[in-house]
Amino acid sequence: MDLDHVYRGKRVLVIGGLGFIGSNLAQHLVRLGAQVLIIDSLVPDHGGNMYNIANIRDKLAVNITDVRDQHAINFLVRGQHYIFNLAGQVSHIGSMEDPLADNDINARSQVYLLEACRQHNSQARVVYTSTRQFYGVPKYVPVDEAHPIEPTDVNGITKWAGEQYHLVYHRAHGIPTTALRLTNVYGPRQVLKDAEGRMGVIYHFVRKVLASERLRVFGSGEQLRDYVYVDDVVEALLLAGAHDEAIGEVFNVGGLRPVSHLQLVQLLLEAAGLPTDQYELVPFPPERKAIDIGSVYLDSTRIREAIGWAPTTDLAEGLAQTFAYYYEHKAAYWDAEMVATLQEGSLQAGNA
Repeated sequence: MDLDHVYRGKRVLVIGGLGFIGSNLAQHLVRLGAQVLIIDSLVPDHGGNMYNIANIRDKLAVNITDVRDQHAINFLVRGQHYIFNLAGQVSHIGSMEDPLADNDINARSQVYLLEACRQHNSQARVVYTSTRQFYGVPKYVPVDEAHPIEPTDVNGITKWAGEQYHLVYHRAHGIPTTALRLTNVYGPRQVLKDAEGRMGVIYHFVRKVLASERLRVFGSGEQLRDYVYVDDVVEALLLAGAHDEAIGEVFNVGGLRPVSHLQLVQLLLEAAGLPTDQYELVPFPPERKAIDIGSVYLDSTRIREAIGWAPTTDLAEGLAQTFAYYYEHKAAYWDAEMVATLQEGSLQAGNA
């Protein structure tokens, strides 16, 4: 499909567009000639970063607002042809520590958006980024879309609710929605302030490698995961928005093949040009053991057959591109003080 033809000149709203996946999506949409409006609340520690769009800041519009602001959302959804809904709280540990906030962001806020669409723009194509996390401990692998839903943490419950709201609003109100259940996404523009690994294993390992710190792998390191490069995820989002066959559907978006945590660590170290034995195995901390799901990786057959998407980026290649980006732009992602300083400067420039 010619995505340039689909999106050129179209009005596209990217919610959570200053975050990791959202900003990479915005980069692609600008190149496709879309009229892009980003909404982001810049909630601390959720990954929003003005630097993510520094190179295209003059080619799109940004509105700093919260999707829970019903008045603002009612106005901002009007006239949009496509809405990519990527806003959310992704920390599994954080969801257990503050479940009410997690529910507010991942479930309640989705109703605000969908109600705005129902009342003010019911024809907009809405694509929602869901997660494979709510499958829980897998009954079988690879996990397909028919797998039972058995979340192991609050984040899994609230993301499941957010996805289901999108599907209900399609069935009940005819809003053309699609949900993509993403596996572990990695690549440039990820948040790196997460020194404790609360945002996911690959975030944590990349930060440790950049800090020249020895990596710590919980358990045996034999648990399997699949990882998908952010550009492949962006293509899945764009194809889902472009295909009528995707309306009302949910699709897994998985990686090329599963790898163990030990294999991941070795690939990370190789990509960074470091010795591959710079890691150690340590016992699971209790709070992580309680929500660990063992080996899990996705079956993406359904999305391939429906709209022709499949991952193409090899993990070693994607990690090399990731480290190349951070070696050049590390200061914009490294710690809270650096990010806040750059953020403030970018906001002032954008308002000038």
